[in-house]
Amino acid sequence: MTFDPGTPAPDVVADDHALSAWLAEVAGRRLLEVREEGLTGKELKNAGDQAAHELLMELLAQYRPDDAVLSEEGKDDKARLDAAKVWIVDPLDGTREFSEPPRDDWAVHVAVWQDGDLVAGAVAQPELGETFNTGTPPVVPARTSTRPRIAVSRSRPPAFVEALAAELDAELVPMGSAGVKMMSVVRDVADAYVHAGGQYEWDSAAPVAVARSAGLFTSRVDGSELRYNQDDVYLPDVIVCRPELSEQILAFVAAHGTEA
Repeated sequence: MTFDPGTPAPDVVADDHALSAWLAEVAGRRLLEVREEGLTGKELKNAGDQAAHELLMELLAQYRPDDAVLSEEGKDDKARLDAAKVWIVDPLDGTREFSEPPRDDWAVHVAVWQDGDLVAGAVAQPELGETFNTGTPPVVPARTSTRPRIAVSRSRPPAFVEALAAELDAELVPMGSAGVKMMSVVRDVADAYVHAGGQYEWDSAAPVAVARSAGLFTSRVDGSELRYNQDDVYLPDVIVCRPELSEQILAFVAAHGTEA
């Protein structure tokens, strides 16, 4: 059966914030459908990556034909470097978790870069029925934990984060997708996400855009600005945290580095 994404309202098409949220939500619905097709393991991973990528490329070609696109699953067309606007997408962030139903810690990322910076973005967590977006910036709840909580990879947490946790007397909270980890700070499931190594622009663009809109602190681990639509899309490190934790985290990294 052919998937029908529906037609967005004219006001959604006219606004990058609203369109990014709609695109992420629609791709998420497509992925939920793929999850019900009876595939497992690598076949499910590949089917999810392909289905979400193809749908997003089709819809962006329809609704933003003049904009460039950078997708994890697509060829990197360097023409984007001369474009005024670039959509940076990760059609399925957390492919491993997606392939392990009923896990819900996977996401769809859709971000918009324009004239040098992120200007819009959305992160859909389909199994939660949530799409966090810059059009309606999330309100971060008051912190409910007495100890800081740091979101980390459930499979390969950076070693230095354990030392950081000891320094802050923090609890480590394992979970999947990078976007899910960053949204966990938005949701008061964690208070910080600190990562170094093995990420690219599409891993963090949309979550960083949403986190910024919610008033959270974002930077690279050395405190420098996160830059997108670069010639080299490798962007290995990121901090997303409640503002009150940023100085302690940056001071620890400055003193100890990320090789511990």
